[in-house]
Amino acid sequence: MKIGVIGAGGRMGRLIVKLCHETENMEVAAASEVPGSSLLGQDVGELAGVGRIGILIGDDAEAVFSAVDVVIEFSIPTATARHAELAAKHGTAYVTGTTGLDPSQEARLAKAGEKVPIVYAPNMSVVVNVFMNLVERVASILDPEYDIEIMEMHHKHKIDAPSGTAVGLGKAAARGRGVKLDDVAIWSREGETGARPQGAIGFATLRGADVVGEHTVMFAGAGERLELVHRCTDRTLFVRGAVRSAAWIHGKSAGLYSMNDVLGL
Repeated sequence: MKIGVIGAGGRMGRLIVKLCHETENMEVAAASEVPGSSLLGQDVGELAGVGRIGILIGDDAEAVFSAVDVVIEFSIPTATARHAELAAKHGTAYVTGTTGLDPSQEARLAKAGEKVPIVYAPNMSVVVNVFMNLVERVASILDPEYDIEIMEMHHKHKIDAPSGTAVGLGKAAARGRGVKLDDVAIWSREGETGARPQGAIGFATLRGADVVGEHTVMFAGAGERLELVHRCTDRTLFVRGAVRSAAWIHGKSAGLYSMNDVLGL
């Protein structure tokens, strides 16, 4: 299976190259970075620490989509939406773990998914997706007398808030309650906010140092509180999920898939 890596020179991109190189029946066949990057022309295998593999980093994302079976990307929302359209144009399967997409960008992914298979997930860790399923299940059991609060912390360089994973956890809780997250979400609090509305799902965002990712979902009832917690200390977890998704999606029919589909949850 020929794999293309967008953003191959970044932290996640290098890990993707390394793991794909080490995975049976996969080879990195194309890689790109943004125009003007100092990494252009370098061997992507050397950057990833696996030795020279003869694939040089270019600046043309479309060339990557035209040369491979599956493209894997962790990027920014504007680029991801555009790349989904390139995937549809070239008939290339696409796996993206980009977070922070707005509804219009998600709609562009869904549109592209009418022509090619796409896996899109706010978090590609296998355990986090089990976590989300647990949150949905608990929310379906506990009535709205239990207040739901979601707290997340990430490194100080993260540009979107709350994290895509926190939003995904909120959506899971909302599904469990049979409501839409946008109808009940409290994304932040400041000043005189008044009493907490029953049935609301609240969010708190922390940023600092080099924290890879921590998420807590609290179900607070009178006299008791249930907390479900996930802490990540290794970005390789996300990459393993992305590579697993690439192996799963190869040969699938067109559609916009999630990690639930990949994991059979």
